[in-house]
Amino acid sequence: MSGLGHISQDWEPVVIRKKAHNAAAKKDEKAVNAARRAGADIDTVKKHNAATNKAASSSTSLNTKRLDEDTENLAHDRVPTELKKAIMQARMDKKLTQSQLAQIINEKPQVIQEYESGKAIPNQQIISKLERALGAKLRGKK
Repeated sequence: MSGLGHISQDWEPVVIRKKAHNAAAKKDEKAVNAARRAGADIDTVKKHNAATNKAASSSTSLNTKRLDEDTENLAHDRVPTELKKAIMQARMDKKLTQSQLAQIINEKPQVIQEYESGKAIPNQQIISKLERALGAKLRGKK
């Protein structure tokens, strides 16, 4: 350390400031009031649909009205009674359980239950599989 002379350190304070105020910060009530007191011109603009979610709800009333006026019956077709009885009778004649018949046509037992109870929505592919497996004509009896 000798021979270097007197070393002094610079202990000036370093101040780190936040970013300059953005436009939103200038619009707060304090800034507006300060500008009024200073006599500056203040321009206020009301934005159309500001702070509302009009985009999501504007078309809702139109859809609601259309739905209210719609009187169409939108129920799915169900398995007709004749088809239910024909499937059950053909299955009983072959001495098959619902689960055995389902296994033969590669469907779940629940599918056969729904067809026989009339809850299923008719699918022509499944009906044709049933016709082949049971060896009976299930369609075209109307």
